[in-house]
Amino acid sequence: MKICMIAEGCYPYVVGGVSSWIHNLIRSFPGQEFVILAIVADRSWRGKFVYDLPDNVTEVHELYLEDSDWKKKKKWHRTRMNKKEYHALRSLLLNQQVEWENLFDLFQNKEFSISGLLMGEDFLNAVTECYNLDYSQIVFSDFLWTMRSIYLPLFLTLKMKTPKADLYHCVSTGYAGVLGSMAKYMHGGRLLVSEHGIYTREREEELIKSKWIQGIYKNIWIGQFRKMSKLAYASGSLITSLYEHARELQIELGCPPEKTMVTPNGVSVQDFQGIAGKQEEDAGKINVGAVLRISPIKDVKTMIQAFGFAKEQEPALKLWIMGPWEEDKTYAQECFELVDAMDLQDVVFTGRIDVRDYLGRMDITLLTSISEGQPLSILESFAAGIPVIATDVGNCKGLVFGDRDDYGSAGIITHIMNVEEITEAILTLAHDEPLRRKMGGIGRKRVKAGYQAHQMEETYRNIYRDFSASMALAGKTGI
Repeated sequence: MKICMIAEGCYPYVVGGVSSWIHNLIRSFPGQEFVILAIVADRSWRGKFVYDLPDNVTEVHELYLEDSDWKKKKKWHRTRMNKKEYHALRSLLLNQQVEWENLFDLFQNKEFSISGLLMGEDFLNAVTECYNLDYSQIVFSDFLWTMRSIYLPLFLTLKMKTPKADLYHCVSTGYAGVLGSMAKYMHGGRLLVSEHGIYTREREEELIKSKWIQGIYKNIWIGQFRKMSKLAYASGSLITSLYEHARELQIELGCPPEKTMVTPNGVSVQDFQGIAGKQEEDAGKINVGAVLRISPIKDVKTMIQAFGFAKEQEPALKLWIMGPWEEDKTYAQECFELVDAMDLQDVVFTGRIDVRDYLGRMDITLLTSISEGQPLSILESFAAGIPVIATDVGNCKGLVFGDRDDYGSAGIITHIMNVEEITEAILTLAHDEPLRRKMGGIGRKRVKAGYQAHQMEETYRNIYRDFSASMALAGKTGI
């Protein structure tokens, strides 16, 4: 069976989180052929992999969401649509029952320029219909250009030539879900969607907080992401999530309940047994570790501020921010400058590391994200027997307090962006070593019971086996 793994904005360009999950999953099946279909912003990302791809990855294909028609020398014609094609385009823009299969046929089988389509008469007419129905209170020219910016990445996605595979495994809905749905339609095979965070909800949160888009245009963008997710839910044979509440959100967003399945994350607990403990330089220090990539979604600025206020009351505290900063150099620089502006001592930015080289030295780990799924960093902390302070996002509360057992609390949960709460949580654990040891032990017990890598691998082994068997029964060959 040939599996095409489809990922947006992560593997193999960004370390940690979903990327680590994909990398470890592929390595767990060395005898299985994988093809990567990676979705990134533009061609500046081309080939800039931060992972050494496993030997069983045979191909990598890239989709650039902010690309333009690349074959500059070719003379494109603004071919007009027939009635069927225009009706499909209209259904998409008017947010009706979208005729996805007709759109797949149009974009995959007809040669035309994306720029020509967006600037052409058919798109203008469909946008005008949409405007007259629902948006006539705003300036038409602004509306038209916004619609062009919204539909450019989707049209580029629909134009992408997908590799043929037996199973398409998307690790989100959104553009990845569109690609997987289209590939399934064009080539046959099956579609598996594994959501780590709920893509539609994450985009909604980003859009609501964003400053680059205002007013009613936020709702138009949100509607776009919702219709893409509905497509993936409808096309997928199985839709997995990491925890029960995420499954409930999928159903709320239109996923048929009978397609859903909870498949928790897992870490290799044995990798964190016997790791090096505190070093000579740690004498007298209370080490607070944060394993993350430095980006706005991790809200590192709130972390730094809370640590600063805690250190005023407990000078022994030391903060280790462990992870890469290349993803968003501007935000990283702002974090460095914040440390300087607060005149903070004992803040270390390690850059990219092997977490096992540092985690044993920590007394507490800290996660201040404004959005998460089921963070591997929490599970790794538990595997090392370290208590966690985390914001109440994704499944953090379930991991810390236990939504699958009654072992007790393995840390402290705070509200997002609440400097006062996070400061108090740091001080609570810093001043109570017996509590830290107790919570760390609970965390280790929890991860051993239900969040081990071999458990996750067995779950996906069974899923892949079931897909393979069902395809064989349907008469597929070469599996």
